[in-house]
Amino acid sequence: MPARPRRTLLAAAAALALAGCAGTSAAEQPPPGAGPVTGGTIVYGHQQEPACVFGGWIEQAYLSTQVLDALTSLDEDGRVVPWLARSWEQSPDGLSWTFHLREGVRFTDGTALTAAVVAHNIEHWVEGGNSTAKVWLDGYYDSATAVDDLTLRIHLGKPYPRLAENLAQGYSGIQSQQALQTRTAEENCEAPIGSGAFVVDHWDRGEEIVLRRNEDYTSPPANARHTGPAYVERIRWRFVPDGTTRVASLRAGETDAIYDVPAVDYADLGRDGYTELKHVTAGRPQQLSFNTQRGPFTDERVRKAFAAGLDRRALVETIGRGVIPYEGNGAVSRSTPGYSREAAEAHSFDLDTANRLLDEAGWTGRDEDGTRTRGGERLSVLLPYNSGTIINADGASILQGVQQQAKATGFDVRLVPVPPSGFFAGEYSRPDERDIAVGYWTSVTAGILWVNWRPGTEDWPNGNNAAFYDDPALGELIDRANQTADPAAQEALYRQAQELIADRALSIGLFDRLSTLAVSPSLQGVWQENAQGGPVFYDARFVR
Repeated sequence: MPARPRRTLLAAAAALALAGCAGTSAAEQPPPGAGPVTGGTIVYGHQQEPACVFGGWIEQAYLSTQVLDALTSLDEDGRVVPWLARSWEQSPDGLSWTFHLREGVRFTDGTALTAAVVAHNIEHWVEGGNSTAKVWLDGYYDSATAVDDLTLRIHLGKPYPRLAENLAQGYSGIQSQQALQTRTAEENCEAPIGSGAFVVDHWDRGEEIVLRRNEDYTSPPANARHTGPAYVERIRWRFVPDGTTRVASLRAGETDAIYDVPAVDYADLGRDGYTELKHVTAGRPQQLSFNTQRGPFTDERVRKAFAAGLDRRALVETIGRGVIPYEGNGAVSRSTPGYSREAAEAHSFDLDTANRLLDEAGWTGRDEDGTRTRGGERLSVLLPYNSGTIINADGASILQGVQQQAKATGFDVRLVPVPPSGFFAGEYSRPDERDIAVGYWTSVTAGILWVNWRPGTEDWPNGNNAAFYDDPALGELIDRANQTADPAAQEALYRQAQELIADRALSIGLFDRLSTLAVSPSLQGVWQENAQGGPVFYDARFVR
């Protein structure tokens, strides 16, 4: 669990009382039997507090989507639709994209949205202002220029036909250039200036971020449910790390919506009339990557033995209670275009196979607790995980199940919960610090394979290659897929890459990463954006 102590319901309730009651105030209550109302404050219980509102982590993307508009959005079918860009086209050679911007959009500091501003944002990302946006563009992006005030051209070194989809991710929100150039880094961290439906009012660290309505909002995405300013006046985005406390706060009416619904509570909340939303994020699922550079997993037989010794499906289905989907594919999740079912089914539960492979690899001895040995060395492996953020409470239970199941074939799995502060500071990130890495990476395409498996070089290291596996042939295959314009041909290449990863047992899947919401019946119109599953409160309004 995180370093932050678990909060009791009493403590959470006291904190929420200080923030005021959920929903509309008494003065704002409509007469009995009235329908939707305009105004009020949404109290939302989220489990994680990011370092900044804008940045490269999904928890920041969820927040920044409320404040910053992006060039594009995705509809429910995953198709790209306009947002700040009203239209776009790719050149015949695939080496440039032209985006035509909406007229009349202004940031909340009064400055205008122009092509030059968007170009400045993109340059800011690739120069270090957003590490996640940068890794998506690395190897493809060359420059961005303003053709005129409302025409942006992005120049590429290699074709990148899924660029418009990738720009729909919350990491790609556009900020005021004036704010980026004149405010401090801390100011832009805590309250970025965008053109979005809400603005940051204030941030009480450790408690909540308060967002207030942008009264002049004119630029919702094409898949929004209305136009003009948001219906509600404010959002109190509260940080409630404990899942049980979040659920209790919703039932008590202290919050109007909560995120990351524990699997044990999901069915009951639905039966009791709460609206539940669930989004299986595309990209890399929650998976285990094996260290191929040092330790026992440099031997492919040992990797395959570990995979064969786990009944992953039964484990996930038991703990996940039908809410958390089992995912066998360690490369991409089932909601990702180009998903390979063959890769997902590559390693089935088979204790005989697991034991045979370990015998063949020379791990034939056993010590007093059943751990296999070879030449006096124990088959002990280290699995650190980011506790409470990348891995929630349900995920931690699944990892504990992995630990128990692996004992049957003689693995001693040492689980190390790492506080977020240590994890994001780089602890357990080097080959000599871990044997297995666990985690996900959201995406809208199978291009996430490039981020996770691109070979690293001295001049261009890849810190996102959790298996430390540098294979130029695999990298070339993924790169070729990224550049392929025909969707069917592209997806076939992506599937080849996934099947290679599965065949070598470089990574095995555990479960699909979910974004879940539970919403009070008195709050309607909440939906999840389709790039990463974050909550959208722009269309939400209270009903009494």
